[in-house]
Amino acid sequence: MTIELGISTFGETTPLEKTGKTLSHDERIRNMIEEIELADQVGLDIYAVGEHHREDFAVSAPEIILAAGAVNTQHIRLSSAVTILSSIDPVRVYQQYATIDALSNGRAEIMAGRGSFIESFPLFGYDLNDYEDLFNEKLDMLLAIKENTNLKWQGQHTQSVDNRPVYPRAVQKDFPVWVATGGNLDSTVRIAEQGLPIAYATIGGNPKAFRQLVRIYKEIGSRHGHSSEQLKVAAHSWGWIAEDTKIAIKEYFHPTKQVVDAISKDRPHWKEMTYEDYLQAVGPDGAMFVGDPDHVARKIIKIIEDLDLDRFMLHLPIGSMPHEETLKAIRLFGEKVAPKVRAHFEKK
Repeated sequence: MTIELGISTFGETTPLEKTGKTLSHDERIRNMIEEIELADQVGLDIYAVGEHHREDFAVSAPEIILAAGAVNTQHIRLSSAVTILSSIDPVRVYQQYATIDALSNGRAEIMAGRGSFIESFPLFGYDLNDYEDLFNEKLDMLLAIKENTNLKWQGQHTQSVDNRPVYPRAVQKDFPVWVATGGNLDSTVRIAEQGLPIAYATIGGNPKAFRQLVRIYKEIGSRHGHSSEQLKVAAHSWGWIAEDTKIAIKEYFHPTKQVVDAISKDRPHWKEMTYEDYLQAVGPDGAMFVGDPDHVARKIIKIIEDLDLDRFMLHLPIGSMPHEETLKAIRLFGEKVAPKVRAHFEKK
């Protein structure tokens, strides 16, 4: 049983606890390239970058970060997490990621999503009333581009294209397009029917709650004739790794609270994070993976077994941490956590 392990990030820029300083977007972006290169050096399988259009996240164009990260890496796969497909042209998405595929010699992926943050819709002139239709049509268009060099497309929310070629073509013959969801049943069903790999954001509550969705996804996908190779499942969860679990828990509270409290101002179903909430989230049944390498490895093994995962991504970190500490956490993930997790599943 082969398990892929990696990192997801949004390029967070929140105030650092010890100094109160907030990293500039340009400094955070440069730091991310060093993080990608280190993740490759320590043997992690994937580095995934999310798209946002707000002050507390530095990355609005993940494809450019991934292209820069492709140049000095050798093995690590490079993905968005996510590309907000609803508010971007699928032709450009394919062209950009095919270019990353060329730069990396076949290591690029697209992870498409509807966008749990909605800032891109008014920014690019899209109507939130078309939220579902935009994503569904654009995903279908992206898949059509992936399958055929010449695009024949009749659009409603997109442009119509009359047999025009789309270049460059991806290096990978079966270019990976994952679809991310927060756990919506209808989304799970549609992704399964299309036979696309799925990624769940397991960032709250008990991750076991996603087990039923994974079962539905695999049953419906199989019923529609898709192979187990096509029906891959990933999860990403917030987390932090230090040499000592108590230190890790102490360090991670401030940056996590910064992000949760900021999001709670925009979303009525979120609330500001208390320390009690936090301790529950980092506990045995919580969705945060915070601790020393042994602790984090055990918890990753558990979620992989509970949800029958093919891939797990640790979102590291969710709020700003000092760059040198982030590099240490990445090194611990690659050199101490990942070998323990892989060794466990190699025995299966």
